[in-house]
Amino acid sequence: MPPKTKTAFFCQNCGVESPKWVGKCPSCGEWNTFVEEVIVKTNNKQTVGSNGQKPNKPQKISDIETSEEKRYNTQNNELNRVLGGGLVPGSMVLIGGEPGIGKSTLALQIALNLKNHTTLYISGEESAQQIKLRGNRLNSDNDRCLIVSETSMENIFSHIKNTKPDILVIDSIQTLGTQVVESAPGSISQIRECTAQLLRFAKESSVPVLLIGHITKDGNLAGPKILEHIVDTVLQFEGDQNHMYRILRATKNRFGSTSEMGIYEMRSNGLREVSNPSELLLSSNDESLSGVAISASMEGMRPFLIEVQALVSTAAYGTPQRSSTGFDLRRLNMLLAVLEKRAGFRIGTKDVFLNIAGGIKVNDPAIDLAVIIAVLSSSMDISLPKEVCFAGEIGLSSEIRPVNRIDQRISEAEKLGFKHIFIPKNNSKGLDTSKFKIKIHFVSKVGQVFQTLFKQ
Repeated sequence: MPPKTKTAFFCQNCGVESPKWVGKCPSCGEWNTFVEEVIVKTNNKQTVGSNGQKPNKPQKISDIETSEEKRYNTQNNELNRVLGGGLVPGSMVLIGGEPGIGKSTLALQIALNLKNHTTLYISGEESAQQIKLRGNRLNSDNDRCLIVSETSMENIFSHIKNTKPDILVIDSIQTLGTQVVESAPGSISQIRECTAQLLRFAKESSVPVLLIGHITKDGNLAGPKILEHIVDTVLQFEGDQNHMYRILRATKNRFGSTSEMGIYEMRSNGLREVSNPSELLLSSNDESLSGVAISASMEGMRPFLIEVQALVSTAAYGTPQRSSTGFDLRRLNMLLAVLEKRAGFRIGTKDVFLNIAGGIKVNDPAIDLAVIIAVLSSSMDISLPKEVCFAGEIGLSSEIRPVNRIDQRISEAEKLGFKHIFIPKNNSKGLDTSKFKIKIHFVSKVGQVFQTLFKQ
């Protein structure tokens, strides 16, 4: 019997299905997000298990055998760190990011670096000749990397059957379409069905699948929210095209931590791994300038030092301006209120501009102390000693709260040649200061740091 065709309405934001159009989505609450799509319902009622042969049987948790998954080494240390050690067989990894940020470049570098494995690189956006030109710019070659330009899922599975790849790369999921669904590629139903087919293939064949996904103008991954639920790992490629650095973060990872971060430098010959980001994020200017403070920050298990730049000036238009780049603006307003109320510094009538050097975004609360010191340095126009760095979270009563992994922060500062570091007093418990050559200052209030640095 031929398949039955019908139409349904799908929410473009969360992917929920409705038999008729509704103004407000009952699932996510967004307005005017439902679009009509043509779908095909098949009459296949066969019940199969995950292996496609027979249904799975319930087992006791004590009877389930486990073994350490052998991962594929991507030959990319930054990516391996974010993934939790490498690509897990049968996993699905989704990489999202702004257009032109380097998603396709990263995927092609991975495919070309895996010289011991057969990789099938499927592109729905570029021709094979365009990918070859990018490969020439990367100065890398791999005869086991197979390239094909295709958007039909039926043809893709035919190529997979003929080549039997060890790793599959899809660039991008929004360009694929299947005959099972009659809507256009990139629609909610097409993305959901194509991803489901690739998921079944990955789990049945134990071949890792690397997907590249588009994002919306709000920065979210395009397509239904179920796309992020289906895949095992979601990686976000961040950065500004005007800066050379790129940040790779994991927002979801079933096989590792989501707190790790990889740093790359975009060059004409591709993405270069940044093994020591501290040296690149710190300024090499020998001239001492006011408004610059160094913070010992952490991203997951990785310590690095970043430069906080602040500019405080008299408000020229009556209403003070507050601007922040790479740091939460609401957090900046809170810190300025603490300075005004608790520490007695009058900066309510001044413009305050804050910037994290290198174009990166930092969420570590331990950067608070460096932010406040940079603001005070610029307000008083007094430069800080270049061999001083800071680590501490600021509370609403101006107290300096303890931060995690203080040993690693101190070691990173000492390795880069800093002579002094200001850390919270409560972090002194259990800390062996004898193994560090750097002078450690334990402080509990913002006023103590101010008196020590500015001799007031």
